[in-house]
Amino acid sequence: MNKIPNRQAICESLMSAAENDRDVIALCSDSRGSASMTPFFTRFPEQSVEVGIAEQNLVSIAAGLAHCGKKAWCFSPACFLSARSYEQAKIDVAYSDTNVKLIGISGGISYGALGMSHHSCQDIAGMTAIPNMRVYLPSDRFQTAKLVEALLADEKPAYVRVGRNPVEDIYTENSCPFVMDKATRLDFGSGETTVGLIACGEMVYPAVQAAKLLADKGLHAVVLDMYCVKPLDREAVLTLAGEASILLTAEEHSPFGGLGSLVSAVTAAEKPVRVLQLALPDDHVITGKSPEVFAYYGLTAENMAEKLLAALG
Repeated sequence: MNKIPNRQAICESLMSAAENDRDVIALCSDSRGSASMTPFFTRFPEQSVEVGIAEQNLVSIAAGLAHCGKKAWCFSPACFLSARSYEQAKIDVAYSDTNVKLIGISGGISYGALGMSHHSCQDIAGMTAIPNMRVYLPSDRFQTAKLVEALLADEKPAYVRVGRNPVEDIYTENSCPFVMDKATRLDFGSGETTVGLIACGEMVYPAVQAAKLLADKGLHAVVLDMYCVKPLDREAVLTLAGEASILLTAEEHSPFGGLGSLVSAVTAAEKPVRVLQLALPDDHVITGKSPEVFAYYGLTAENMAEKLLAALG
């Protein structure tokens, strides 16, 4: 069982980059521990900025550093970074086209028992609505490292959401297909009937497990690991929509404005197919550990498989 959370993979990748690039700067809002960035702050004190619990300042300071040529990486709980700092993300980062990477840690319902004040179930909708803001939800530690490497190589704004806890590996260090802004397609089974599962972030692993269950039932199940929510890989979605009898989207987010809404908009306009949307409810989510909350709302492999089988009749 993997014990390395995606946030730790980000820290390790940034530390590797910072060894040879003094322009790599990490900024935190009293969150270096939660972000797994303490090793970076210890190793590179002159490339670290702690602003305290002041998320708006965090983003604005990062934008200022970026305008001076620095590669600024902001770390803060996703619930605060995407809400308290929304105007700064919109104006100082996206509108000003600054090289700031906003890292929303402990996204979705990662904080569990801390309740809705610490849940970030609207961040995909909010951040994708900002022009010039890219939005990413990597699925495991290996893909996270690939994404960080790609983001270090460009100078465009981005919002990256990762969870708090380790997630099971989908890929391996030596086998992690990655193309920037392109979904990773995973095929299971060889049946005549094709079903598609499109997921992002922590929902990709249960989608893969569901695909394996469906393959055992004689279906051809395709998973699109849509780590790139914006820009959405429209080509991959439309290709799958043309192959599949039905699609299911899965996300740790509100049912409004997230992955399901984006996929439905694309398919409805260009390749109509039935889309089942699996998400958190339009309500204050219950408190509890992530697996408990996922089980309560049916964000599980078993429920994904059951929903698709029931829809196929």
